[in-house]
Amino acid sequence: MTEDPAASASASRPARPVRLIATDLDGTLLRDDKSVSDRTIAALAAAERAGIEVFFVTGRPARWMDVVSDHVHGHGLAICANGAAVVDLHRGRRVIDCSPLARTDALAVVHALRSVAPGTSFAVERTNGIDYEPGYPPLQFDPTAVIAPADKLLAEAGEGKAEGAWQGEADGEEGEGEGEGGTESISAAGSATTATAGTDTGTDTCTGTGPGNPATPADGPVIKLLAFHPDMDPDAFLTLARTTAGAHASFTRSSPTALLEISGLGVSKAGTLARCCAKRGIAAEEVVAFGDMPNDLEMLIWAGTSYAMANAHPDVLAATTHRTASNNEDGVAAVIERLIEQRAQ
Repeated sequence: MTEDPAASASASRPARPVRLIATDLDGTLLRDDKSVSDRTIAALAAAERAGIEVFFVTGRPARWMDVVSDHVHGHGLAICANGAAVVDLHRGRRVIDCSPLARTDALAVVHALRSVAPGTSFAVERTNGIDYEPGYPPLQFDPTAVIAPADKLLAEAGEGKAEGAWQGEADGEEGEGEGEGGTESISAAGSATTATAGTDTGTDTCTGTGPGNPATPADGPVIKLLAFHPDMDPDAFLTLARTTAGAHASFTRSSPTALLEISGLGVSKAGTLARCCAKRGIAAEEVVAFGDMPNDLEMLIWAGTSYAMANAHPDVLAATTHRTASNNEDGVAAVIERLIEQRAQ
């Protein structure tokens, strides 16, 4: 494993010319204060000028992408929610492609985790907002959130979804409105779980909205279920969940706490990134990827060249071909600068 991109130019040179950079955000591109450094901003712009596309591939929902919205260049796309949503940052953070988690599978996961890990609380992330249980500690309070038991949050319309639920009143960010239509779609042909924004009925299948059906958080497709336990070891909780409910969903994590991120079966950063690349005629060998946590593992393994941040989880350090400096030391920018130098040689 290469300890630093500057240590060995030959070791860090990809086998094929780089056409796309895929980078995680938190703990990777962003510093711990959630800022993007001037050096990183300059490196991202230089990559795009050199003809290298940059994709942000993150566990964040679309509404948390303001921190990097100004730094996505020509294509305007980002992969959010661990691959469950593709978002056009040039058009109001519109979700243009999504791979929902079926409500029946989400409920099965809730019941399974409650039985093996008492004290677990849940949040339901949809394309147009988040709802959560009374005991769930949200990272950011949302005044539009519905707070109710998970069974009610995941109930179909007409099954008592609103009964016993109430709107959150805490201070927080306002929800983002939908952007304009007319964007490209990269949905996988034949996928039973992938929905594409815009249909001939006028209803947006990624948000459940359309004429006469305004956006409400409780009606959007579920793109991620979140499970939090106040006491368990994070890795032990992840292993337990995969063992107990792995037949119903994909499990990963990116938080230092015991917070699991749960998507539809087969949904991952890697799968959605691969579809984006296939649409552009880009092979895995032409991709350089960066990450720091277990939710990055599949993407890092798929990419032809992968870098773990110095601050990465041990599993990520073990799985990647190279290592770079930490997120607070602009590790992604350091590698991009090296790649551009090599491109000019």
